Amino acid sequence: MATTMIERELGGAPAVGRRVKALREAMGLSLRDLAERTGVSAPMLSQVERGETSPTLAVAAKIAAGLELTLSQLLRLDEGEHVAVSRAGRRRRYERGGHRFEELTPPLPGQRADVSLHTLTAGATTGGPGDPPIHEPGSRETAVVLTGVLALVVDGTRHELRTGDSVTFDADLPHHFENDGEEQSRFLAVIAAGLRRS
Repeated sequence: MATTMIERELGGAPAVGRRVKALREAMGLSLRDLAERTGVSAPMLSQVERGETSPTLAVAAKIAAGLELTLSQLLRLDEGEHVAVSRAGRRRRYERGGHRFEELTPPLPGQRADVSLHTLTAGATTGGPGDPPIHEPGSRETAVVLTGVLALVVDGTRHELRTGDSVTFDADLPHHFENDGEEQSRFLAVIAAGLRRS
């Protein structure tokens, strides 16, 4: 039964292709990048995205893994009534130094806002003064400090924050968060793309 449903979804080549393309672009990946992550050739990925061919089950599974999704998530089989649940134990998590964060929103096509939960150990930062902006032009970010103290440095200007404080800023400017306190700090970040006037 499940295999039949998957095969039926894979048969809808244009819809699958549009979703793959939207997810790839949302992750900032080129066709070549996704080819390296999946082991599927860039020409084949291009054909899938244009709806010219339906991926086999094996190819679809590789594409899903390269997009950090399960096959069910890629094909939207686990969504009901246009609702995507992000289960606590299955979220995308990253760690670099004393900075841990997890994506609370699933990677959906056309999604213009992402919510993430960040934890900074004492003395840790999310980046450095020389790091280039990582968000697209016009992006805006709102951060809410859940616990601890935090400093936001935006374009060289420092802003001190405490538990319960929130801040909204243009995320396409160079910025990073610092925890100068003696205990870990946690904060929620919401990044909305392309909202600022040019």
